[in-house]
Amino acid sequence: MTGSQSPDSGAAVRYEADGPVATLTLDTPHNRNAISRALLTGLHDGLAAAARDAAVRAVVLTHTGGTFCAGADLSEAAESGESADPAAQAAARTEAMAGLLRALVAHPKPIVARVDGHVRAGGMGLVAACDLAVAGPRSSFALTEARLGLTAAIVSLTVLPRLTSRAAARYHLTGERFDAAEAARIGLVDIAADDPAAEVARLVAELRRGSPQGLAESKALVNAEILAGFDARADELAALSARLFGSEEAREGMMAFLQKRDPWWAQ
Repeated sequence: MTGSQSPDSGAAVRYEADGPVATLTLDTPHNRNAISRALLTGLHDGLAAAARDAAVRAVVLTHTGGTFCAGADLSEAAESGESADPAAQAAARTEAMAGLLRALVAHPKPIVARVDGHVRAGGMGLVAACDLAVAGPRSSFALTEARLGLTAAIVSLTVLPRLTSRAAARYHLTGERFDAAEAARIGLVDIAADDPAAEVARLVAELRRGSPQGLAESKALVNAEILAGFDARADELAALSARLFGSEEAREGMMAFLQKRDPWWAQ
């Protein structure tokens, strides 16, 4: 494949532009593509590069390994919980996540998620922030925050507008896993496909029939209410997330997860 690539081959996110398509690949399979500081930076850099490149007409967001994104990097979260000001550390993380999700929604070019692996917690926010999403047969999804003493505060800004109200209640409260077919049924993804790469290629071909101006303005039109939600509630939800991350229950939930044991409330 020809095209421009990220200069840092060891980056958390690989960027490659091949003519009209830029591909952002989450590439830290050792931690299940968890949302670390490096991943956040890499995604912002890749989105900025795609926006600058006039030849790029669409962006594909995908992953290496069996997990698309496992949500927040709990090892970083646990470390910051031991710092002198855990609330400030948590606030910085959640504000960064809100900024990333908003950047995906507000990006001038259509973004298509190509998922064929596990999606958890904050990873759900990434999928929902994309304009189109295709999930393959190895995909599974879950909003697991309540099991950790948290809630899907920031990711709700993109997830809730996509889901039916009953599905939102069920999966936020139970943390149950669901498959690609269910994700399509409830609106989280557009298509459950046996061959997600081929289906994404088909969608990108359709997108290329739109003019750059037409695509940008259409994306802004359909995402206006989601962006209004960011403007109205992002600060409030970031404060809620920071408060919960600093709580005793959340510390217990994160440590239990890292230690592969049940927290006290599930024993």
